[in-house]
Amino acid sequence: MQKVTGNFFSKEYESLEVLADLISEELECPITIEDANHRIIAYSRHEDEVDPARIATIMRRRVPENIINSLWKAGAIPKLFENEKPVIIPRIDQVGLGERVAISVRKYNEVVGFIWAQPRVPFTEEKIMILQEAAKAVKNQLIQHQKQKKETEKNYQELFWKLLTGHFTRLRDLEQVSERHHLSLKGSLVVIVIDFPQPINQSIEQQMNYLVETIQQLPVIARTFDNNQMILLARLPEKEQTGSLSDFVESFITKINERQQIEGVSAALGSVTDNPLELSRSYQEALSVLKMKQQFPVAAASIYSYEKLGVFQFIEDLAVSRKKSGYENPMINKLAAYDRDHHSNLQETIFIFLQHDGNMNDAAKALHIHANTLAYRLKRISEIAQLNLKDANQKITLYLDLLIQQLEKANL
Repeated sequence: MQKVTGNFFSKEYESLEVLADLISEELECPITIEDANHRIIAYSRHEDEVDPARIATIMRRRVPENIINSLWKAGAIPKLFENEKPVIIPRIDQVGLGERVAISVRKYNEVVGFIWAQPRVPFTEEKIMILQEAAKAVKNQLIQHQKQKKETEKNYQELFWKLLTGHFTRLRDLEQVSERHHLSLKGSLVVIVIDFPQPINQSIEQQMNYLVETIQQLPVIARTFDNNQMILLARLPEKEQTGSLSDFVESFITKINERQQIEGVSAALGSVTDNPLELSRSYQEALSVLKMKQQFPVAAASIYSYEKLGVFQFIEDLAVSRKKSGYENPMINKLAAYDRDHHSNLQETIFIFLQHDGNMNDAAKALHIHANTLAYRLKRISEIAQLNLKDANQKITLYLDLLIQQLEKANL
């Protein structure tokens, strides 16, 4: 083998594929070159002794999500992001991944890609040095690839903002522009807004771009950032149920918490539409969901989609109507007076009970009390407020007015 020197990979190459083959020859094992989001940029010629993970990665032109998740859990990817030294990764049989040696390719402190090697025997110090030299050699090509990708994303973002703000009024005009930007707006589309507890800085933006690219439950075709929000345009796969959207959102938030340790992240999505001219409405609906989740952090906590908002869709209009009429619910006034005089919490009790649709066990659990205690309180509430708990009309009216009360407190 030719001895490694500082300029071993310094000459010009026809393509990254040629360079990948040369690196493979010197390391005597298959290698893949990926961008920062685990999409395959180049790989060495096929070898006889390759594992299922490599085959699946090459076939999809990207690392499958289950393999990425396993590498995160094994601590391999965090190590690759933390430092520029090669990382030895033991085999992970559950996903068909044999032993790997990987290194991150960097532009200063920013990761622009990775090289993954599948060794037949443990690497010597010399081969570790070759891998380090290889990372330097592919850096410029990966930087160029990243620059082209960012330029494409910039064009997408400009078009995306025009969609979000209702700039287009004719479908023909939109189709001409989207075709020029090579952005397909066919199929069932939806706007998803991820809301962070603080403004999104460059570091968080990079982390979120990585997460969007590597979570493969749902195709995300455009994205942009606005202060403390990341806005996504997603396409539902054919024959896919809208329930997958909630699964995507929950999985996304879970991974943000697990991998980046960012808590307090919320998310919402608007209505699914086949008409891209209606995406501005989908965006506004998603913002409405986030607003309700902020104003009703407990009652609306588990709601992600506009279609699931239910009464929250019109609670603000109802609150305005109530205020104009000067109406006050006598049941609430009686319970408020009792709570004030006896330092009790009957208003909270009835609200939680109604919120859980009258389920005694669930309501008692939410209140952290015994079901018998709840039964006693409900009896007192019925007596004090003159509330018939078997009358749906009374219960719905009381629940709505309690929601309005919470809304007014939130807006103070």
